[in-house]
Parts: sequence; C-alpha cells; structure tokens
Amino acid sequence: MNEIFLMKLGEIVLKGANKRQFENKLRQNVRRRMRPFGNFDVYIMQSTVYVVPEDDMADVDGAWEACHCIFGVVSLCRCRPCEKNLDAIFNAIEEYLGEDLDCAKSFKVESKRSDKQFPMTSIAISQEIGGRLAEAHPNVEVDVHNPEYTVYVEVRDLAAYVHGPAEPGAGGLPTGVGGRAMCLLSGGIDSPVAAYMIAKRGVEIECVHFFSYPYTSQLAKDKVLELARIVTKYSGRMTVNIVSFTQIQEAIRDNCPEEYFTLIMRRFMMEIAQKLAKNDGCGALITGENLGQVASQTMEAMTVTGAVVDIPIFMPLVGMDKEEIVTISRKIGAFETSILPYEDCCTVFTPKHPKTKPTIGQLLHAEAKLDRQAMIEKAVETVERIQVRYHDEPRI
Repeated sequence: MNEIFLMKLGEIVLKGANKRQFENKLRQNVRRRMRPFGNFDVYIMQSTVYVVPEDDMADVDGAWEACHCIFGVVSLCRCRPCEKNLDAIFNAIEEYLGEDLDCAKSFKVESKRSDKQFPMTSIAISQEIGGRLAEAHPNVEVDVHNPEYTVYVEVRDLAAYVHGPAEPGAGGLPTGVGGRAMCLLSGGIDSPVAAYMIAKRGVEIECVHFFSYPYTSQLAKDKVLELARIVTKYSGRMTVNIVSFTQIQEAIRDNCPEEYFTLIMRRFMMEIAQKLAKNDGCGALITGENLGQVASQTMEAMTVTGAVVDIPIFMPLVGMDKEEIVTISRKIGAFETSILPYEDCCTVFTPKHPKTKPTIGQLLHAEAKLDRQAMIEKAVETVERIQVRYHDEPRI
C-alpha cells in the first residue's frame, strides 16, 4: 500500500453531541484543499482524518504541505499502512523508516492499539517490534526514555500504520463552523494576523480594504490583495471588497477639525464595513487594533470608533505586544509583504496632533458638516469585489 496521511483532530474531540457536525465540515475542507493536488480519498475514523492518494498522479508533497494549514488538525504524519500482523509491521518499518533509523543514535518503539481485537497489547507490540529492530540495526541503541528517534505503530480498525514523529497541525476549529466575519484589511502587519487568528476559530473570512487613489497607488492595492491571498492558505478562499475612499477622506479634510481626522475616518470605515458585512451574511467585524499602539487605538478612541456599529467587533491582537504579532506574521508568511513600502489610506491626511481621549459628543460635533449616510451609501454602491484564492498568481 502507498504512503498516506493521518491527521489527528484537536479540540473537535471535546464537542460531544456536536462532534459529527465539526467532523463533517473538516472533511469537506480537507477534500477541497486536496483538489489542486490530484485525487485523494478523505474520511474520518476514530478522531483521525485519513488522506489517501488514489493514483500515482497525485502530488503527495504539495498535498502534505497544504495539510499543515488546515484548521481543526492538531498534528499530522505521513505513514505506511500494512496488514495487522507483526511480520507485516516489521517489514513496513524497515522499508519506510529504515534509513531514518540508521541515521539515529538511539530509538524506541511506541505503539497504540485502538483495535482491541488485536491479540497483543500495545506494550507487547512495542517490545516485539523493538527487539526485531534492535537486531536489524545493531549500531542504533535502544533508549526508551530519551530516544533520538521514535518509531510509531498504530493498530487501527482497517490496518496497521507505521510512521515517524508527527508534525504540528494548524490547530483551531474547522473553517465554517464559527460563522462569517468581515475583516478590515490594511497593508500593515496587524490586520492579516487578526484575520488569521479569527479564522483559526472556525470563522469564514471576508475582507474590506479602503483605497484612496491617487493618494495610494495600485501597488498598495496589490499589496493588500497579496496579503489576502497569503491568509487564504489557512482560511480558504475569500472575497475582498475594495472601497473607494478618496472622496470621503477629502470631505473629512475639508470639513472637520484636523485633530479628529483619523477618528472620523475610522468611524466611516467601521460603518461601511458593517453594511458590507450584513449584506454578505457576516455577523462580526475583525480589526487589527492593539491597545495603545497608536493614537487611534486608545481605549477612548476605540470606544468612539466602535460606537457606529451594532455587531460585535473582534480584536484578537488587543492585548499583544508587537513582537508577538510579528512572530505570527512571520509564521503565516505575511511579514515580508506587510513591510513593503506601499502605504495605505490610513497614512493620508494624518493629523499632527491627533486626539487621543475623545468623547462621542466631540466626534458628533466634529463631523456635523458631513452628510454621513449619503457618503456611506455611495461608497457601498461602488464597491469592487475581488475573489482571492491561495493558488492564484501572486500579486507582488
């Protein structure tokens, strides 16, 4: 039998009566992620996802990389199935893991027997197979406490499976079990990380980006679309809503006190994002706000900018420091794109001395000259919707 993948479920196993719903969604997600790599059979048994190539044309290495980015999986391994008897298990280990064993200084065998009809206990399997391997590899020591390499044997319902150490999965919950949310996606470091973190909780992500041509360039727009593409490696395909924001920013510049420019701009963004979210069935907004990071992210500032919406605002980065955010950005592959020098609309008409402790009354007075609803409706009517998938050509 050929090499297959075993993917172990994470917190799905704790879902009780709802477990089947989570498993079904995960299986659908895995099947969809495998399609670009050929024909794979995907099924779930005993809290494990089995991913089985159905022919020699399947891109196993590409599929293996993609499996690391599927939410709902806590660990995964490439393994060799074999018949459920000791000779077959030993031979599979020799063929599949023999070279790895020869490169190690010490080893042990760890067995699990979920098929209770198998006549030997887990400990007995490990002892028998470990003894045979010790004879076959006399230069590799047996060390059951701190081995350099561990051989795993799993005796399951359909077959026995042998593999080396598992690798970490993406964790979290399967995409789609937690509803939908709209992320305000800028060209910076924070918002792609925020989108990733909420997607990890099983939420389908859509994005909205505010584009202020000619103050921001086509390269800035392409940068944001590339960040969205990078996030889809984890979240799955998404729609990016591009909002033309130039006229709104110019109206704010011409009619509002300078110290409130950023706050009023943020209030427009939040209200536009909410309208788009409700139109697309999203139940929350996601922002990359981080308490105290900039003037518009004080407690008072976030209060007044959030006051214009009536759906939840998820701020997964609110209590993190910058190094923690950068670490995640690097992990998901977004950092190098995020730091490209193409500025977004948040840098347009930035006040020299922004208000850091505003009140609702002050903001209402500061924006009194603006016809907010007419401006918002016009922005929503002219939105450009762009579908983004990870296997699209990179934008930058």
